[in-house]
Amino acid sequence: APRHVRVAIVGTGFSGLGLAIRLKQRGMDDFTLLERAADLGGTWRDNTYPGCACDVPAHLYSFSYAPNPNWSHTFARQSEIWAYLRTCAERFGVLPHIRFGCEVREAAWDEESRLWRISTPRGELTAEVLALGNGPLSEPALPSISGLDRFTGTLFHSADWHADHDLSGERVAVIGTGASAIQFVPHIQPRVGQLSLFQRTPPWILPRLDRVVSPRRKAFYRALPLAQRVARDRIYWQREIAALGLVYRPQMMRGAERLALRHLAAQVPDAALRAKLTPNYTMGCKRILLSDDFYPALTQPNVELVTESIREVRSGSVVTVDGAERAVDTILLATGFHVTDMPLAAHVRGRDGQTLAAAWADGPEAYLGTTVAGFPNLFVLIGPNTGLGHTSMVFMIESQVTYILDALRRMDQWGIRAVEVRLEAQAAFNQQVQRRMRGTVWVSGCKSWYLDAGGRNTTLWPGFTWAFRHQTRRFDMGDYDLLPRAPEGMGVTVGSSIGASSG
Repeated sequence: APRHVRVAIVGTGFSGLGLAIRLKQRGMDDFTLLERAADLGGTWRDNTYPGCACDVPAHLYSFSYAPNPNWSHTFARQSEIWAYLRTCAERFGVLPHIRFGCEVREAAWDEESRLWRISTPRGELTAEVLALGNGPLSEPALPSISGLDRFTGTLFHSADWHADHDLSGERVAVIGTGASAIQFVPHIQPRVGQLSLFQRTPPWILPRLDRVVSPRRKAFYRALPLAQRVARDRIYWQREIAALGLVYRPQMMRGAERLALRHLAAQVPDAALRAKLTPNYTMGCKRILLSDDFYPALTQPNVELVTESIREVRSGSVVTVDGAERAVDTILLATGFHVTDMPLAAHVRGRDGQTLAAAWADGPEAYLGTTVAGFPNLFVLIGPNTGLGHTSMVFMIESQVTYILDALRRMDQWGIRAVEVRLEAQAAFNQQVQRRMRGTVWVSGCKSWYLDAGGRNTTLWPGFTWAFRHQTRRFDMGDYDLLPRAPEGMGVTVGSSIGASSG
């Protein structure tokens, strides 16, 4: 018989580990983490490109119950965040629960036994509850450029960096000017022979103001953890104020726009280059980026900023729509991820065999970004509309984890085998979310990875993160159909009576 666990968790980034640690702290040992790679860490394991770092201050981009007094910079580097996740996994005893090399090939809800049946390369298992912690930034997106497959030089995505490939003296094309490009371009620019940066839309860039954390300050945080807690709270509320401009008063973004334009003017003296780098949309509509060294890198003699669209890629060159051909040895893709079309969704089947991808054909939707109608006992971490443009995703993950733990607690308390969010609860929640999207900066007219194929923002949370935390502080059984442990008597009547008695 396949191995059985109470909870199967997919992924070992902040989401998967965050849920596992909290289960362990509650004395729930019956869980397993399924990790497709040979090591833990998710996005922070995979993105090893030069200059990779977080754009949220480190004190806030960490678990609330596991502060790290030893961050070397105010914005943590990839290697430090990855080490931090490993430390947390060891410290809280979740390492023995991880099964590496276990990509989820198929996860299907078995209505009869009320279990998830999961197949991986290392065998089958069953679970009462399935939690998806695979994250939205885990599947690199490749651009649909004619001839990309015919390129005979070296080609790779920033999330699959080839550290063994020497770029010294090479002619390099970088496609994309998003968050990863603005981090690695300044690091490779001094080494390469010629760098052609292909930009579709200029990003808004604010000064990063990253600082080294002094040994004295680290010692202070070690001796007085409360001081670090206060620093974290201060950063949290400063960031939360930014939500005002993004969601409620886009005109508030004008001050930040002026700051960004001053930053651009100070670092790019050439007027023609500056014009190409000046955004023509409201700040925040696309992801706001932070950098102190990207603009200076673009002013170097071996760098060319190309704003013409790419027509095709040939075996050894890139051709733009104006007919110009640039010979290149290596193409680096900084083209983002499959955010609104998660590949794993095609392999998760709920009631009646429907895949999550089919349920999300018109754009991803979930109740509180966490549960999906038609998929009993499925919880999605960093699900639809839980993403952020201004602060730490770890805060959202911890809020969702609280919600999931409360669901498990109530299921135990009431002898419930399965919970499934009602379609009307999910629809009402999502109508409210999309209504609140209307006046926000994210739907002010630019194209961004926040928007799905239908142009709806199904990625971001349109509001303050404390409001999301308030809504997820307890599991609301009245919004769910509940199936009892005993197979007799179907769950709808139980659902309404329990829902009434527990609010």
